[in-house]
Amino acid sequence: MTFNFFDHDLAALHQGLKDGQFTAQELVQGSLDNIAKTNDQLQSFLNTNPDLALEQAKAVDEDGNFAHPLAGIPLGLKDNIATKGLPTTAASKILEGFKPVYDATVVDKLRDQGAISVGKTNMDEFAMGGSTESSHYQKTTNAWDSSKVPGGSSGGSGAAVAAGQVPFALGSDTGGSIRQPAAFNGIVGMKPTYGRVSRFGLFAMASSLDQIGPFTRKVQDNATVLNALAGFDPKDSTSAEVEVPDFTANLGKDIKGLKVAVPKEYFSEGIEDGVAKTVRAGIEQLKALGATVDEVSLPHTKYGVAAYYILMSSEASSNLQRYDGIRYGFRAPDAKTLEEVYVKTRSEGFGDEVKRRIMLGTFSLSAGAYDAFFKKAAQIRTLMIQDFNQVFENYDLIVGPTTPTVAYGLGTEIDDPKAMYLGDVLTIPVNLAGLPGLSINAGFVDGLPVGMQLIGKAFDEATVYQAAYAFEQATRLFEKKPAIADEY
Repeated sequence: MTFNFFDHDLAALHQGLKDGQFTAQELVQGSLDNIAKTNDQLQSFLNTNPDLALEQAKAVDEDGNFAHPLAGIPLGLKDNIATKGLPTTAASKILEGFKPVYDATVVDKLRDQGAISVGKTNMDEFAMGGSTESSHYQKTTNAWDSSKVPGGSSGGSGAAVAAGQVPFALGSDTGGSIRQPAAFNGIVGMKPTYGRVSRFGLFAMASSLDQIGPFTRKVQDNATVLNALAGFDPKDSTSAEVEVPDFTANLGKDIKGLKVAVPKEYFSEGIEDGVAKTVRAGIEQLKALGATVDEVSLPHTKYGVAAYYILMSSEASSNLQRYDGIRYGFRAPDAKTLEEVYVKTRSEGFGDEVKRRIMLGTFSLSAGAYDAFFKKAAQIRTLMIQDFNQVFENYDLIVGPTTPTVAYGLGTEIDDPKAMYLGDVLTIPVNLAGLPGLSINAGFVDGLPVGMQLIGKAFDEATVYQAAYAFEQATRLFEKKPAIADEY
């Protein structure tokens, strides 16, 4: 059965399963067929698991219980989320062939609710990159233009949803790695509040910044998936023991009186004119829907990229010490001593971007540099949190562009780390402050999507979704489809 997921949101798929219009097996097979038709062009999936996925779908059909809105629905998982017995490589040579012996908590949650993973999506190696070009295995392309990058590091998940291969997918976001691919591919991507979703089973890059979140084509779908993911997990020491509301409850309510802050720093030098114009039009749409809008200042934004790359690299250099060729993954075949095992395995197993960040982090934590770099970066992080807190004393949301540019050409920035790092200038502050941030399509420039970012108070994803849904329903931009949709 051919399935065009552009014609079915999660609610429609759920209703169709309940009414017997199609089976979970047909849905899963439809997703696998879509991947087979388009993955040569898109390169979004690193691998699929058809036998297991169809077996799980059959079990859902036989059980016949479609009470949960995700039961029987296929999805993609970023390749840094552990899946028991299935390849999980973080797109790195050093984990080639590695199969975890446990599932990540988010995988357990989704499986318990009947959702079915059809495979693992491509990413920047160990989530280090902004274009999904640092993957050891393949380069993913943008769903709207195959000559453009899909964003990163969760570019495989973003492209897979935008291209209709799966109805939803999971990614991870350390400095914008969900929101940037969502922006570049014209879909909805949510980075939840730090601690809202368990990180157990997520291969750590920077433990104080990483967060798992969903990609979908529509806002209600995104809120539905977060309902399934959120909650306290005793296996994750950073998991927050806070109430989990129904994130779909406020969808459809008007936003009259909602107070929106627009930081002047988010429209400063470096933001493309077309992006700025499109997002300002989006903000005017929020105003037309009843929100009040004021310009504010987040003065320490300009230090965000520098502080982030010191803190993130420092944590990454510590987290990646475990990949040493001793316990699992790749081991250099010609190493003759223990020291050679370490040195050659890591030299051959890690790519250039991973090595770059390990070196930066190790230097930042060294005795001679700690006070000058790591300590100052941590202090800047505190100042940025204070900036956000001051704004949120008077406002409900902060809105601005998700990225300074639309998707750029494959190969144009991969050899210019500074340019790629600056692409995260608008998303990084949200991770440093641990806040929820969502990217939604605000329009198009030269046929490429422009992302608008909505930032909420800690653990107030509900308000973010409410405003995003109102904007989405007013603009109906989700009705526009990339050309790849014609493949189905």
